[in-house]
Amino acid sequence: MTLYHGSNIVVQHPKLIPQNRALDFGKGFYTTENKTQAISFAEKVYRRRKKEGKPTVSIYEFDAASTFATCSLLRFDSPNEAWLDFVSSHRNNTYSGDVYELIYGPVANDDIFLTFTLYAAGEFTKEETINRLKIKKLFNQLVFSSERALSYLKFTGTLHEKELSL
Repeated sequence: MTLYHGSNIVVQHPKLIPQNRALDFGKGFYTTENKTQAISFAEKVYRRRKKEGKPTVSIYEFDAASTFATCSLLRFDSPNEAWLDFVSSHRNNTYSGDVYELIYGPVANDDIFLTFTLYAAGEFTKEETINRLKIKKLFNQLVFSSERALSYLKFTGTLHEKELSL
């Protein structure tokens, strides 16, 4: 499986670093199978870091079968109630459940920010929120949250500059 990571630098040797904000699945190294999503994220990181470096997408090969067999995995195949609870608790820094080495599921991206905000404010019920999310095209992410899980990622290069301007 090919995975992508968008950043403002090349990340040959992924590592777990302290987060400066609440993320969907908590602390970890975030990747996606979707090249377009990774390019978009690389551009956001570049802007957020005041245009230091340049938008960069690192590419990795990953043997899902062997990794999933040895590392603990939490998998969400759709934006369901369990996913909504998990993401909401991480974004609110209130998660106190089990810790997993890998977490796979939909990205709560900028397209659904308003829906999440209204849910958090109590304007939408859980059911209304999930129904609104199901009509959105949400890409997936795979988060590596342990050194052991990260050891299964094999860096293979970066996207060329012309590919970043898709």
